[in-house]
Amino acid sequence: MRWKYDVFVSFRGEDTRNNFTDHLFGALHNKGIVSFRDDTKLKKGEHISSELLQAIQGSRILIVIFSTNYASSTWCLQELAKIADCVLQVSGQTVLPIFYDVSPSHVGKQTGDYEKAFREHEVRFKENLEQVQRWRRALTHVSKISGWDVRDKPHYAEIGKIIKEVTCLLGNKSSILPADIVGMNSPVEELENLLVLDSDDDVRVVGICGMGGIGKTTLATALYARISNQFDACCFIHDVSKIYGDHGPIGIQKQLLCQTLNEENLQISNLPMASNLIRTRLCQIKSLVVLDNVDEVEQLDKLNMKREWLGTGSRIIIISRNGHILREHGVDEVYRVRLLDRKYALQLFCRKAFKTDDIMSGYIYLTYDVLNYVRGLPLAIKVLGSFLYGRDVSEWRSALSRLRDNPRIDIMNVLRMSFDGLEDTEKDIFLDIACFFYEKDETIVKRVLDFRGFHPGIGLRVLIDKSFITCEKQKICMHDLFRELGKSIVREKSPKEPRKWNRLWEYKDVHSVISENMATKNLEAIVLQRCPENDGVIPEMTTLRAEGLEQMRRLKLLMLWNLNFSGSLNFLSSELGYLYWGKYPFTCLPSSFQPHKLVELILPRSNIAQLWEGTKVLPNLTHIDLSHSKNLIKMPNFKEIPNLESLALEGCIKLVKIDPSIGTLRRLSRLDLKNCTNLFN
Repeated sequence: MRWKYDVFVSFRGEDTRNNFTDHLFGALHNKGIVSFRDDTKLKKGEHISSELLQAIQGSRILIVIFSTNYASSTWCLQELAKIADCVLQVSGQTVLPIFYDVSPSHVGKQTGDYEKAFREHEVRFKENLEQVQRWRRALTHVSKISGWDVRDKPHYAEIGKIIKEVTCLLGNKSSILPADIVGMNSPVEELENLLVLDSDDDVRVVGICGMGGIGKTTLATALYARISNQFDACCFIHDVSKIYGDHGPIGIQKQLLCQTLNEENLQISNLPMASNLIRTRLCQIKSLVVLDNVDEVEQLDKLNMKREWLGTGSRIIIISRNGHILREHGVDEVYRVRLLDRKYALQLFCRKAFKTDDIMSGYIYLTYDVLNYVRGLPLAIKVLGSFLYGRDVSEWRSALSRLRDNPRIDIMNVLRMSFDGLEDTEKDIFLDIACFFYEKDETIVKRVLDFRGFHPGIGLRVLIDKSFITCEKQKICMHDLFRELGKSIVREKSPKEPRKWNRLWEYKDVHSVISENMATKNLEAIVLQRCPENDGVIPEMTTLRAEGLEQMRRLKLLMLWNLNFSGSLNFLSSELGYLYWGKYPFTCLPSSFQPHKLVELILPRSNIAQLWEGTKVLPNLTHIDLSHSKNLIKMPNFKEIPNLESLALEGCIKLVKIDPSIGTLRRLSRLDLKNCTNLFN
């Protein structure tokens, strides 16, 4: 059987999520073991979701973490019953029970807290007592399976034993690779030879290079899944270039340390401290480090990770489009990724275009015409195959004619044609992700896209199905070539006049538009973080003029983080539907600001003393977040904000009063007043 996951973990979140379970998931990830982690969004209503059932059935190893409140959760008990069924059906799955803070007999006999939980279940489900008995049988059965009693034992050591057992059961390598990874066996073996894995005498550095879209990251992912169990610590740092641009070398070093040491909250304030931690903590550890998408040798030089700082037997893999960067850095070997040969190109294309490994009848010659064009480039094969899926012969011919009209073999032609085939709303979602939301939290992205009227539930699924984006660990991901395409589309009509674009995302362009102080007829969205540290910005450009925002009359989306502004803010577009401004520097919002369409107002750590005087009519506003705004004194009248659902005021230490009209908010479901130390009734 082809498993979808290596490991499924059943656990009671409130008992173990922020300690033992988090550390276990981190250790599994560091060994390249693919585990399913439930999402609280899947746990709604009375019954277990089909997605969770499929995850249990599709996992090779089923880990159950028994804790004090495990039996009080009907969700956990439903998961456990399904797990017990899988084992009884001789499915080839293995169950590994872990007794976190309860004894095996406590679980098996349902005594103590478990007895109390079942008394409540028998009352609640008195019309379906057979279900309750099924849960009891599952607890008794699984509690008798050999596992780990981790009570009063150091968790780090016990997790190490669990990982060792899981690795042995998996046969020394993860069994899970995405369905679109084809033709990788030979390249992976060649890379293994270059890494000289059977030698622990030194630290080797190997580079992987090749053109964009050729599958460098895919190859490294396959290799990582195959060999990571041979190392004491592992890390895979995606998009080094972006991390370096946003946070400098310390951002990369933090990720390296957090992943290899499995410590999420390391306090690192400067480069020397990070370098010292790498040198002292990793020098005795055999580590595997993968640095993906390095596009300048400076990124490696500033990272300052010397070979002798890692334990003997460690291996570093650096991925770049530019082989010169790898050679200049002094890697031991460079592996150049080759285009897919005919056999594997056909297999990958068929999986995308026909959802099978075989060509559909009537499409043989057209299929080979497509393969002649894409020439074995995996990204082009996946995108074009996804674009052609479900289309008839005439549409295939039309697509091929468009490609032939441009004789220059250019992957951007393929990507652009696929983009042109999207509906208008899907194009807008694509452009927003390309310009603004790469590797951003899926929940936040959906909320922003929803307010923009883009129907993200459907649109994101279309983009995933057509290979434009992926969703990994609740983050929206997009290949860098697609990001380049999206930004070039926004710029294409007026490449040197950013004030004519409809989206702005780079500091220098926002500074230029604000400095011109001219009307922007097309601009609808700005998403911008702080002035980048490594972007060569001259000192005179580090401050933005607030008056420049007055010309942005059509602005609908504004998301700013930690930017320096001068002057006074007298105007914001009343077309705004989503306003996020971290560290908002002014004491109030402009009096002329009447955003009837505003859905979310997020101003964390702001300088706000009072949002506004009097009453504003905001019928669509659902979220207000002023958390840690230490100068906030009072909140306005809520009478004309009838649909407010969430009000976050944590850490507003000067807040003394909330308007009594808050009592009229029937939809308010979240009110956070933590650490509002001066608030009185």
